[in-house]
Amino acid sequence: MPPKIARLAGLGAFAACAGFALLFLLLVYATRPTARGGIDPVNAAVTWIALGGVFAALIGAHILIGRRLLEVSKGIQQQP
Repeated sequence: MPPKIARLAGLGAFAACAGFALLFLLLVYATRPTARGGIDPVNAAVTWIALGGVFAALIGAHILIGRRLLEVSKGIQQQP
């Protein structure tokens, strides 16, 4: 992969991490219990924990991929 494309793809992976974090915050905001309705606090907490695990895994994978792509763009040799 050309270094310029690897760098852009690596930066894109880090941008995806920010997007995932913002999406998680939006979902937390949307599922919070309110006085006018919404889901109860127990179901809200279960939803936040479940989604938090999924988003943490996605963010972790994108961080690893982004770091590896930035290493490729700098020309660092990988061990087999």
